[in-house]
Amino acid sequence: MFSKVFSFGIAGVDAYPITIEADIAPGLPSFNIVGLPDNAVKESRDRVRPAIKNSGYPFPACRVTINLSPADTKKQGPAFDLAIALSILAADGHIGMELISRYAFLGELSLDGTILPVNGALAFAMAADTQACRGILVPAANAQEAALAQSVPVYPVKHLKEVLHFLNDPSSILPLEIGTNPPAPRRLACLDFCDVKGQAHVRRGLEVAAAGGHNVLLIGPPGSGKTMMAKRMAGILPDMSFQEALEATKIHSVAGILNFTGIKHERPFRCPHHTASDIALVGGGSSPRPGEVSLAHNGVLFLDELPEFSRHALEVLRQPLEDHCVTIARASRSLKFPAKFMLVASMNPCPCGFRMGGKKPCSCSPIQVERYLNKISGPLLDRIDIHLEAPALKTADMFACASPAEPSAAIKKRATQSRAIQRRRFEDQDNVHANAQMSAALIKTHCFLDEECSGLLKQAMDTLGFSARGHDKILKVARTIADLENRDDITPIHLAEAIGYRTLDRMK
Repeated sequence: MFSKVFSFGIAGVDAYPITIEADIAPGLPSFNIVGLPDNAVKESRDRVRPAIKNSGYPFPACRVTINLSPADTKKQGPAFDLAIALSILAADGHIGMELISRYAFLGELSLDGTILPVNGALAFAMAADTQACRGILVPAANAQEAALAQSVPVYPVKHLKEVLHFLNDPSSILPLEIGTNPPAPRRLACLDFCDVKGQAHVRRGLEVAAAGGHNVLLIGPPGSGKTMMAKRMAGILPDMSFQEALEATKIHSVAGILNFTGIKHERPFRCPHHTASDIALVGGGSSPRPGEVSLAHNGVLFLDELPEFSRHALEVLRQPLEDHCVTIARASRSLKFPAKFMLVASMNPCPCGFRMGGKKPCSCSPIQVERYLNKISGPLLDRIDIHLEAPALKTADMFACASPAEPSAAIKKRATQSRAIQRRRFEDQDNVHANAQMSAALIKTHCFLDEECSGLLKQAMDTLGFSARGHDKILKVARTIADLENRDDITPIHLAEAIGYRTLDRMK
C-alpha cells in the first residue's frame, strides 16, 4: 500500500516542494524515515504514532517506510509531521488518494493530534503558487500569515481529526480571506525626533540619509545622543510597500522571530551587540540561517560602538553593503539571503571618547587615536556614504525652553517625497529604487556637474584624498540633497554639503 502527500521545505528564506511517500508492507512492525531527515524529522516518529492513535485511528502494525523526496536535500524541522501522518493514513486506506493529492500540508503535531504552528508559513504559501495544488492546509496560528501570499487558498486547521474531516467534506472549512491592501502601519510614538535636543546638523544629515537610503556613521563623545537618534531612524524612513513588507515578514517568519501572525508593518530595526560573530551578522552555520543583515532587510541595521566589533565581523559586511545580498556556499549548494538594509553605525572619536569635547579633556595620545580609528578599514568606510559629527550637547541646549524639535512625521514626509522622485527617476531599472543604489553608469547620467561643481569636487579630493568610491558616494548624497529641494541640477551648495558629510576622512 502506497501513498503520496505534498509539503514544503525551507532552503535559505525560500520554500521548495517536497513529496512525502509512504509505503506500508507486511513484516515486523517498524517505522523508518529516509531522505536525509535531521533529528527533528526523525523524532516525528514518536509524535506521529500517538497523534494518529489519539485521533481515533489505528497505527499500522506493519513495516512503515516514509521517503522524503528529493532524497539528496537535507530535511529539517517538525513541519512535516502533519504530512507524514496523512501519508500513513492514506496508505492504510483511511483517506482517498484523489482527495489528498489536491492539497499541500504543513504543521507540527502534538501527541494528542493538535496541530502546532511552525516557522516559515509565508514562504510555504508563496512557493505553493508554483505547484498545481488547490490549497494549503496550515496550523490555525499560521493561517493569517500564510494568507498574505494571496497565491492559493489557505485553510486553517487545529487538529488532525479536523483535517481528516475536511478531506472527506471540503466544505467544512472555508479558506481564510485577507484584503489586498494592508492596514496602515502602527506608529512607534515613543521614538520620535522631537525628543532630540540640539544637534541640528546631525538631524539634517539623518534626513538626507533617510531620503536617499544612504549608510551613515555617527561620531561623537558619550552622551551626545548618537544612539538616541539612531534608534529613531526607522521612524523617518518611507513606509514599506506591500511587497517590501512581505519580504521582511517572510525572513522573520523563517528565522522564527515573527511575534505576531499578520504582516510586519514597521521597517525592521536590528541592533546586534558588538560581541556578535561574523556568522551572527551575515548568516550561515551548518544549517544556514539568516543573519542580522538579512533580518534588517528593507530596514535599519544599527551597529553601536562600531570599532568594538571584531575586525573580521566588520569586513564580512562589505559584500552585503555592495550587493544587497549574502551568498552562503556549501558543498551541496549555495543559498542567497536578501540583505538590502541601511547601515547606521556610531562610534567615539577616540578610545576615551572625549576628543571632540565633552565633560572632561581627552586623555588619548595621537598614536592611540590613530590605532582606534584604523579599526575601521578604508574599504568599509568607503561604503558608508555619510559621516556625521555629533558634538557634546551644551548645557544651554539641554535646558532650553524653546518649542519642541521637529517631529519624525515632518521629516518622514520630506523623505517620502524625495523617494517618490527617485522612484520615477529609476522606474526603468530593475533593482535600483534610491540614489544610494546607483551604479557608476547611473551616476554619470543623473549626477551631472557643471564646471564650478567639478572644480569644487576636484579640490576636495586633492585635499582630503577621497577614493574613487568616496567620489561616487559624494555625488549620490549631493543628488539626494538636490531631490530634497526638488531641483533637477546639483548646485555647489548641494555638493559642499555632501562633502561636509565626510567627517572621518577629515579626522584621519
